[in-house]
Amino acid sequence: MADATIPSMAGKTVLITGGTRGIGRATAIGLAALGARVAVSGRDLPSAEAAAADIRAASGNPAVDAFAADLSAQVGVRRLAREVLAGYPRLDVLINNVGGFWATRRLTADGLEHTFALNHLAPFLLTSLLLDRLTASAPARIVTVSSAAHASGRIDFDDLQGERNYSGQRAYSQSKLANVMFAYELARRLDGTGITATVCHPGVVATSFGAEDQAAYFAIMTRVARLFMKTPAHGALTPVYLASSPQVEGVTGRYYANRKPKTSSKTSYDTTAAARLWQASAGLTGLTATA
Repeated sequence: MADATIPSMAGKTVLITGGTRGIGRATAIGLAALGARVAVSGRDLPSAEAAAADIRAASGNPAVDAFAADLSAQVGVRRLAREVLAGYPRLDVLINNVGGFWATRRLTADGLEHTFALNHLAPFLLTSLLLDRLTASAPARIVTVSSAAHASGRIDFDDLQGERNYSGQRAYSQSKLANVMFAYELARRLDGTGITATVCHPGVVATSFGAEDQAAYFAIMTRVARLFMKTPAHGALTPVYLASSPQVEGVTGRYYANRKPKTSSKTSYDTTAAARLWQASAGLTGLTATA
């Protein structure tokens, strides 16, 4: 007999961006183990396929699919959306998990600052492109993975791309604040549609996050800090909870940590700034502000 305390995701389809490693991979294992069909995206197909095979083995669920997409480039986001729409007649959960940290400023193929483009604009664009399918599948859930770093963030509308004064930590904190504000604004815009939008801090987790571009000091401090960090499986508990638990059915516009609702930074509740961020993001991704 099934344990009534364990949610079943049988018949549900979930897309997890950045689902091939770290928290995303652990989240994929958790949701696949609950019976969901899980799609994970990675930057290249061989590594995505290898991760999908590992997730199938770890979860005991063969219904794990791999997609390749460089989500720092908007052409990659749009291609992933097309492939997901072509492959799945329904989409019950979207988990915007992909993200990264870069100590030095770099530009994407679209000429945008990499941290802002990947951490915020990619989930903004992907969510917009998949929204009709999520609406048709309602009740549906959108979960965005942010960070406690959002509390030190500030949306610099005069320098969103860090052209004048770049700091890796400042760019990261800004992008994580943008995640929270995006989730709240999304919840307001989706009110009454049957789609919920939540955002979470998974905890400080020991992964390869930030390993591509680290200043020497940052690299040393990260190695030391890993000794005190959570495992990816522990970090995945909150995203899995928000994607699957009956306890949060219908809950929207909330920030979670350790599977509990928390109060995010005061700045994150600024509805005027959130609307302005939405408009700016729409312009940078070629969407209309009302989409």
